Amino acid sequence: MRKSLGTVVLTLMVGVLIGAIFSEVLGLFLHEGSVAEQLFVRYVTFGPEINTWNLVIIEITFGFQVHFNLMSVIGVFVAAQMLRWYR
Repeated sequence: MRKSLGTVVLTLMVGVLIGAIFSEVLGLFLHEGSVAEQLFVRYVTFGPEINTWNLVIIEITFGFQVHFNLMSVIGVFVAAQMLRWYR
């Protein structure tokens, strides 16, 4: 059965969110600077530069950044497996 694009995107976003939550919880129990902390909690940032315009009465910020770490990748894999079995 073919999945809609919205279902696939939603599932992947939920996977990234689950991975980020597990990463934050795991970071509470790991020592700062340990190899496990660097592997599971630290992230790499991708995205364009964030621009901020200060127009005296309003400040506007444009841009986005995506943070990837190992737990996010694992979360996407788990979500993809759940999507595979979803009707």
